[in-house]
Amino acid sequence: MKIFVLNCGSSSVKYKLYDMEGETVLAEGRVERVGQENGVITHQSTGKEKISKTMPILEHTVAISETLKLLTDKEHGCIDSLDAIDAVGHRVVHGGESFSQAVLINEETKEILDSLAELAPLHNPANVMGIRAAEKLMPQTPQVAVFDTAFHSTMPPHAYLYAIPFNLYQKHKVRRYGFHGTSHQYVTQRAAEMMGRDIKDLRIVSCHLGNGASIAAVSGGQSVDTSMGFTPLEGLMMGTRSGDIDPGAIFYLMKTYDLSLHEVDSLLNKHSGLYGIAGASDMRDIEKGISEDDKLSKLAFDMYEYRIRKYIGAYIAAMGGIDAIVFTAGIGENTPALRSRICENLSYLGIKLDDELNQKRGQDLEISTSDSAVKVFVIPTNEEVMIARDTAAIVGKK
Repeated sequence: MKIFVLNCGSSSVKYKLYDMEGETVLAEGRVERVGQENGVITHQSTGKEKISKTMPILEHTVAISETLKLLTDKEHGCIDSLDAIDAVGHRVVHGGESFSQAVLINEETKEILDSLAELAPLHNPANVMGIRAAEKLMPQTPQVAVFDTAFHSTMPPHAYLYAIPFNLYQKHKVRRYGFHGTSHQYVTQRAAEMMGRDIKDLRIVSCHLGNGASIAAVSGGQSVDTSMGFTPLEGLMMGTRSGDIDPGAIFYLMKTYDLSLHEVDSLLNKHSGLYGIAGASDMRDIEKGISEDDKLSKLAFDMYEYRIRKYIGAYIAAMGGIDAIVFTAGIGENTPALRSRICENLSYLGIKLDDELNQKRGQDLEISTSDSAVKVFVIPTNEEVMIARDTAAIVGKK
């Protein structure tokens, strides 16, 4: 079975084509600057030359059409015709309370997704555009939606509800949803495999640390709590997002500077986090600043590490113990100093790191010592393969 995985953003399209026998990647690429005259397509079929071209890509249908042409291209492609694709799996950011697992897309599904646009205005409309474009180009091919929020649908009410009037949840579904669910699911399952244990017997804290960052408490293979909330703004300090903040401070700033809702949204989402403290959102720049004795870079790093450690501690309490910690995503996978600091500050739990293994990158690794009371892993995330698996499972049920 061949599954085409699509991740459509407002101005980009990322894709991979999988052969599910062995879960091998046949081709992958991305389209950038969708909606512009100078759109860029980068494509590579496995074992063939990587190519890039610039052309007008004014909307998503054109972007996906061009990728399909490349997949079937005699020189740069990997399949003879589009008939070889058995299904398309779409990443959809927000499923609200309507979707707790992947679903086959039909007209009713699209109507519900349109109604959820208010919950994720930057992402869901673009995801739906990708779905409609793929349907237009491949009308006979099953389309499946896989949701970032679905993995967290197992959270109990005491974890996902906010302490605001209950009717606001009933009427407007204001609650914690969580995100990065596909990533948290993949890395925790992989950690269980590496431990040679049934995930149903494990308590794992999963740390997805990228420009956007979240932590999940995964007990028995199910998410029981997660740091992102109604939106991706809640929780950890991130690249440009503030994470947790007293709402009273927001009211104070709005009053003091006469800020509009749009200005506050921009302040907290685009000008805060690492960037707000040190003027840089990239952890590599923060580490460079620390090496040059920049005090604000050091402060940003300390704040970042402290908040991660605090959430880990909270989730150990929530689960009543811990068997493993997993680090993933750009910062989680590529910042040994951060992992070392976090684990050093959690050494009272019996965590011991292998310093040599902790320096390695780009592969699934257990970086704790053999006598560590808690296993620690670095696992590069693979959201696409999870989308492909879910899609194959749904299509197989047809």
